[in-house]
Amino acid sequence: MLLFKQSFAIKKITLLSLFALLSLSVFAFHHSENKVALDTLKFIKYKGKVINSTTKKPLVFATITILNTNISTVSNTQGKFFLKVPKKYKNSKIIVSFLGYTSEIIKLEYLQKNNAIIRLETYVEELPEVNLNVKDAQTLVAKVMKKKGENYLNFLSDMTAFYRETIKKRRTFISISEAVVEINKQSYTNSRNDIIKLYKARKSTDYTKLDTIAFKLRGGPFSNLYIDIIKNQYSFFTEDMFAIYNFTYGTSTKIDNKPVFVVNFKQKPRIQNPLYYGKLYIDAQSLALISAKFHLNLENRQKASKLFIVKKPRNAKVYPIETSYQINYREKNGKWYFGYSRIQLGFKINWDKKIFNTIYRTTSELAITDWHKNTTNKYIRPRERLRPSIIMMDKASGFSDPDFWGAYNVIEPEKSIEFAIKKIKKQLKKLN
Repeated sequence: MLLFKQSFAIKKITLLSLFALLSLSVFAFHHSENKVALDTLKFIKYKGKVINSTTKKPLVFATITILNTNISTVSNTQGKFFLKVPKKYKNSKIIVSFLGYTSEIIKLEYLQKNNAIIRLETYVEELPEVNLNVKDAQTLVAKVMKKKGENYLNFLSDMTAFYRETIKKRRTFISISEAVVEINKQSYTNSRNDIIKLYKARKSTDYTKLDTIAFKLRGGPFSNLYIDIIKNQYSFFTEDMFAIYNFTYGTSTKIDNKPVFVVNFKQKPRIQNPLYYGKLYIDAQSLALISAKFHLNLENRQKASKLFIVKKPRNAKVYPIETSYQINYREKNGKWYFGYSRIQLGFKINWDKKIFNTIYRTTSELAITDWHKNTTNKYIRPRERLRPSIIMMDKASGFSDPDFWGAYNVIEPEKSIEFAIKKIKKQLKKLN
């Protein structure tokens, strides 16, 4: 058995992914519920695409929010998005924002046009350091941590989110899992863990393409919540962080038409263990961390592998070839909260007596599509809670019901995922 974990931070973080030996050779399909079709009558569906106004290239993971609400979604890797809006908001406007670009506010009715395109202008302006009154990036990061209670939600909130997880063997999808989940998102001022309930889920796994090994991601949506840097501050930004990382200023930018400072971070040369490198995006006015993009240092792949692998066959060498993490926060009434996160991992397996290696890649993303303040202080019941060790590709079932998601917002699938889902549906027709 190949079993490995994912360590997000300097200190120990829970195991989130695994390999396991399996011998199954069938598609695992089941019919989903068909009781939500009527719900869609209360909603209007909109589609659009977000692009760079100059280059015409798609803007990936742009945020689309209905003004004066908590309803939102994100664009996919082609810049496309899909939004289900309650009819009572049909005369509303949406704000489209993307880091480094000037936000646009447009009427929903514009999206009723076929192939509605939203063009964002790039933002280029150097923010003078004197405006911040902080001379070095290290001091700035320290201030960000101290202002956590002031800048982020300080109350329990109930969130609805869409989760997608895909696993590919080279270029072929071998597993697709999608879910709508409910989250008791804890206040950023306490240390309690977030709680998740699985509301709807569907999946397909083609075990015939797995050879003798099945790649499974353990943790599901918990994985994406764990990289909430502000919530899990002491896992990422420990007291000794300044002793092991260098922090430097990058070129400033902008989001939602507000100035943003960019801080680069990288482990110090004398540190031998693989740590992280990337960028922190900090709101210049409130000093809130609003986004982070980072990777694990894979220069020493043997040491990097030890951060993931727990157990493996003697005749196999497994090591990571890609580890990318992204988290975006959103703002409402001066308070920031978890909005979207994405994890991309790649692993190579070398067998002793085989000429060719095997490469697996997995992507998981979690997007908050709606939320409200929990005023009753009621939590998801213990028996309904997901465990952090959940394996979504085993838990979910479906892909047969066209109205499966009902009124819930989802992330528009990219073309490769759409193609894989079409193949799944064709297979279902044959089985039926």
